[in-house]
Amino acid sequence: MKCPFCGAEDTAVVDTRINDEGDIVRRRRSCKVCDKRFTTYERAEIRLPQVVKKNGSRTEFNRDKLRASLDLALRKRPVTTEAVDAAITDIEEKLLAMGEREVTSQQVGELVMRELKRLDKVAYIRFASVYRNFEDVSAFSRAIKEVK
Repeated sequence: MKCPFCGAEDTAVVDTRINDEGDIVRRRRSCKVCDKRFTTYERAEIRLPQVVKKNGSRTEFNRDKLRASLDLALRKRPVTTEAVDAAITDIEEKLLAMGEREVTSQQVGELVMRELKRLDKVAYIRFASVYRNFEDVSAFSRAIKEVK
């Protein structure tokens, strides 16, 4: 590791600690040239797949966009922030488990539908009405029968 102060490449690890969650390694280092100390952090880089939209364009998976969609569907519903966070984490874990570099927006939408169905039936119908582009009342009726 290069020293951030003098640029020397000869540094030594003085101390190594793992955080409480076990997912980050903190290393205290000392430069053998200028004798200054600095800290580095090591964590696993997890890359979620890119999302291929209906029009064929590709975009990075965006956790904030997913949260906004869930928050909109769950607006004024009795679902805790912790439950929403857990749903987002579940969706991300399922996307990672697929092992694909790309997933379709439809695949992401279906994962969201499953989580909403589990969290809140009204939110599920709200999301489904937009996601599946309901054209008439019979489409709503079929979706409602689906969640009973």
